[in-house]
Amino acid sequence: MAATRIILSTTIPLALILVLLAVYLVLRTRYNARRRRESLEAGGYGEEGEPEELLRFSGGEHLTAHDILDAPGEVVGKSGYGTLYRAAVQRGGAALLLLRFVRPACAGRTKEILPAVSVLGTVRHPNLVPLRAMYVGPRGEKLFVHPFYLAGNLSQFLHDGNAEAHRWEIIYKISLGIAKGLDHLHTGLQKPLIHGNLKSNNILLEADFRARISDYGLHLLLNPTAGQEMLEAAAAQGYKAPELIKMKEATKESDIYSMGVIFLEMITRKEPVNNNFLHSKDQHLPTSLRNLVLEHNISNIFSSELLKQSNQSATSEECLLMYFQVAMACCSPSPALRPDIKQVIRKLEEIER
Repeated sequence: MAATRIILSTTIPLALILVLLAVYLVLRTRYNARRRRESLEAGGYGEEGEPEELLRFSGGEHLTAHDILDAPGEVVGKSGYGTLYRAAVQRGGAALLLLRFVRPACAGRTKEILPAVSVLGTVRHPNLVPLRAMYVGPRGEKLFVHPFYLAGNLSQFLHDGNAEAHRWEIIYKISLGIAKGLDHLHTGLQKPLIHGNLKSNNILLEADFRARISDYGLHLLLNPTAGQEMLEAAAAQGYKAPELIKMKEATKESDIYSMGVIFLEMITRKEPVNNNFLHSKDQHLPTSLRNLVLEHNISNIFSSELLKQSNQSATSEECLLMYFQVAMACCSPSPALRPDIKQVIRKLEEIER
């Protein structure tokens, strides 16, 4: 009986201790979470010693980690290395942001990519998508913050049945915008910045059809494996220059090739690669169009709607042919024969004179 009393008397305080310990752990977790967020917003470090930061650039000075991480949003795109979100941020007036989440397994180490991020954060041009901020999480996850453009990307614009996509004036404006944005990357910075992944999905559009190039320098923020996978994806989609094997070999000339494919995509309404003929020499768009020229089958180059719109306006067939020649020159199999970006802009401007 005495033994029973001893057991009861020792179990009661133990239960109380367990309850108090549970309360303590909950309070401590909340306290540490608050401290982590405060540390994050001040550019501090996570509990495990990993850098946890929010780097702000021009146009993103008002943003906080709380704004970015807690903003309601939806998924608008996915890739092998991350996810794109459209998020609504209320601070400083309601604004839509494009958040690019790069998985820790695909991102480069924070210390290694910070110099590249610092450069990308200073790039500003009317035809380039600016980087507003970068959040680095405690496990190495990275979130890049950009403005969101409601008109979507060029690929959607071309293939969603939009009548405006068949107007020569719109095609010309978008083309010149792409060229000027690429010109800034190639010649307007202290050191040339190679895009490495130029395609119609990476051309965003404003409401007035101003083109803005996105994803430039993205390969600098990925680890070598993820960067190579990104290049292979571009190859499968038909935008990769034939001489390109590895991402480190991406050049100004390979960017010019990708831009030429985009130009051809706009005037033909054809996909850059024809997956129905995997073993055909005509699988890639530049090759199939080159063969049409050799066969003197020029009438099948341009989309029927573009020709119809052109006949109803003041656009001459000569303008379309000049534009086609510029695009095909960009897609030359030999890098040495491709025009540089300044020459492309000069040729485009000559078309409208």
